Amino acid sequence: MTDALTTEQPTMPTAKLDPETLSIRSRPPQAIRFRRGAIIGAAALGSASLIGVAWMALKPQVFRHAVQDSELSQPMAKSASDALSGVPTSYGDTPKLGPPLPGDLGRPILRARERAEAAAAPTPVDTAAAARQQRLADLKAARESGLMAQTTSSRGAAGPAGASAATLDTQPANPTATGTRKEQFASTRDASGDVNSGVVLAPMSPNSLLAGSVIAASLITGLNSDLPGMVTAQVTQNVFDTVTGNILLVPQGARLIGKYDSVVAFGQRRALVIWQRLILPDGSSVRLDNMPATDAAGYAGLVDKVDFHTWALLKGVAIATMVGVGSELSISGESDLVEAIRESAQSNTARAGDQITQRNLDIQPTITIRPGAPVRVLVTRDLILAPWRRNAGS
Repeated sequence: MTDALTTEQPTMPTAKLDPETLSIRSRPPQAIRFRRGAIIGAAALGSASLIGVAWMALKPQVFRHAVQDSELSQPMAKSASDALSGVPTSYGDTPKLGPPLPGDLGRPILRARERAEAAAAPTPVDTAAAARQQRLADLKAARESGLMAQTTSSRGAAGPAGASAATLDTQPANPTATGTRKEQFASTRDASGDVNSGVVLAPMSPNSLLAGSVIAASLITGLNSDLPGMVTAQVTQNVFDTVTGNILLVPQGARLIGKYDSVVAFGQRRALVIWQRLILPDGSSVRLDNMPATDAAGYAGLVDKVDFHTWALLKGVAIATMVGVGSELSISGESDLVEAIRESAQSNTARAGDQITQRNLDIQPTITIRPGAPVRVLVTRDLILAPWRRNAGS
């Protein structure tokens, strides 16, 4: 009982110690230090070892010829060539040539050839004489030659046109540079004679429309030179014979059939039209053999409206210019890749611009002739027609 009471009594708290009086009783572990020189030496040794191993591993192999036992006494000896094995070893072993055979003609042939070459070689005197004779011959030919080349036939039937054509063929390519051509043309003489070779021919029929006559008509169908095609016209005036002017040959209302040329050159304003057939009101027809069409004034071809496609050309030039300007712009400090891309784009766009402009230049002008335009048929060959009788009673 007493022991239990004594154990249950509370213990008295101890006083606090001053923190300054407290100290660590265990010593901290010391750090292990290595010498700097030893570390550097070990690193240098390892690096040198790696370099040596790499050098030996990457060293190329050198193949050497194994020295035979017989070559040890003569290390610098070289084997003789096979071509020298058959030659004589000394001058005494060389073969001796015998006397020339009776049929040996080599020396006489050589001497004859040398004498022929010496005889054929021209001397300076002969060369000067030949040159002098050539100059005299050229001077004589120049004096005897005429100023103009004239060609005439054996019968004297060539006309002035033939003589003029033969004369003009000898003129230079640019005769307008001097006045010599005009003087020669003015002094040209007709060598064909004063009498014309042609004779008077009687008309084959009184019902004829002679060459030079004109047939008035107007277009029924229009004309557009973008594509080739046919063209028709209607005769607007009665056409009478050429001799008397009283016989009606082509009545008003007859049809003309022709075609036009769709190939138009740059700057061309007139369309080329030719007539092929003449159809009369009764159904009969006559071939016209490609007689040309003229306007009301007699000028060859027909003219009305011309489209030179200038707007398309200007648009192509503007597009090419804008594309070229855009490709020429550059940015400072751009990389090599950007510069290469820009230069490639410049070359491609310049080529594309040139092609666009060239295609627009290749577009030919478009000539348009409206229906109802007046047109004329110029008769180039005599037409023999039957008199038109149907309109006599009307």
